[in-house]
Amino acid sequence: MAPPRSPGSDRRSDARERALYLLYEAASKDAALDDVLAGQMSPPDELTVQLVHGVSEHRERLDAAIAARATGWSLARMAVLDLNVLRLAAFELAERPDVPVAVVIDEAVELAKRFSTDNSGKFVNGVLSALALDLRPPDDSHPRNP
Repeated sequence: MAPPRSPGSDRRSDARERALYLLYEAASKDAALDDVLAGQMSPPDELTVQLVHGVSEHRERLDAAIAARATGWSLARMAVLDLNVLRLAAFELAERPDVPVAVVIDEAVELAKRFSTDNSGKFVNGVLSALALDLRPPDDSHPRNP
């Protein structure tokens, strides 16, 4: 069981955590995400659903980007939880320019530390720091106007 969240946790952090649970459940059961979502006792909030669907819809592109920056690691060799943390963060880096890079990376590192191995936080930080340069170059790190 994971350690309790800090009292200052916000709904976005909670949505990311729930999205990670759902992505992990789908991967570990080899189930469709829509089936996993439909099987929830309490329906996930809108942000959780957006994150889960976003990862699902862009998975091939996200996996390619992660693989390109995870030096010495194949996706198959990564812990399932770490891979899903990376997918979730890569989706936010690529598709949610309103969320600052530092927030995306920090949230992902914290999820990895809480739910995965002792080395997962460092691994996730390293991959995402490199990936952020591809998905959100420094001159493009501020939110775009629609």
